[in-house]
Amino acid sequence: MTWTIRQRSETGALAAIITGRGPKVLLLHGVGLRAEAWARQIDALAADGFHVTAPDMPGHGESPARHHLAGLTSYSDLVAACLDEPAVVVGHSMGAMIALDLAARYPEQVRGVVALNAVFRRSPAAKKAVAARLAALDRRMIPDPKATLTRWFGDTPSAERTACDEWLRAVDPIGYKAAYTVFANEDGPSAHALENLCIPAFFATGSAEQNSTPQMSRAMAMLAPQGRAWVVAGGGHMMPMTHATAVNRIVSGLIQECLP
Repeated sequence: MTWTIRQRSETGALAAIITGRGPKVLLLHGVGLRAEAWARQIDALAADGFHVTAPDMPGHGESPARHHLAGLTSYSDLVAACLDEPAVVVGHSMGAMIALDLAARYPEQVRGVVALNAVFRRSPAAKKAVAARLAALDRRMIPDPKATLTRWFGDTPSAERTACDEWLRAVDPIGYKAAYTVFANEDGPSAHALENLCIPAFFATGSAEQNSTPQMSRAMAMLAPQGRAWVVAGGGHMMPMTHATAVNRIVSGLIQECLP
């Protein structure tokens, strides 16, 4: 697949890929990426009769950086402005953090939530590693993405790896550091938020994921009243791109549970 840049529309304060007709599905990408990371989900969902909105996070893609953002809730509030009707919300990595926060704080707007490669109660070693990566960032330039790409894809060349390399090099340094600061300082949803998540909630990650581990997804699913965990065999951090068929099946399964 060629990861071509797609046309944007404005939704609230964000630029977004918007396509399709039908019940609304909102797709939220992770740090350093852009809405095109959801290309395989956008095409499949639109073809299946859904109205798909995939916004660029501030400072990513075509959404400008915003200097006043502070904390996860500020990102969630920006995304909430994209919801003019209840939606199924699907988030990846930091996007999963936002999706779960939206579900907790805007329950009337979220019909169901899929959290892909979401963190929950990082180990001390993981906290130390993510803090070290944050400390290496500044607001003037993006570091060489090679180490990030190796964590995500290993060393094997692929179209997905090439696309992420381009996106990581193009992201606004201010927006990237702001988003990564939130990602590094958050440790996933609280147990209280998960226990009060009274909608269908799927938590999925890959068997090869070392940071957003299968144990994390299972722990969150056990706390959520309608939670369910999925582990994609062979999947790593970039499952929406590398294991799209499995991810699309998970998303479709949740949509079937929460729509009439």
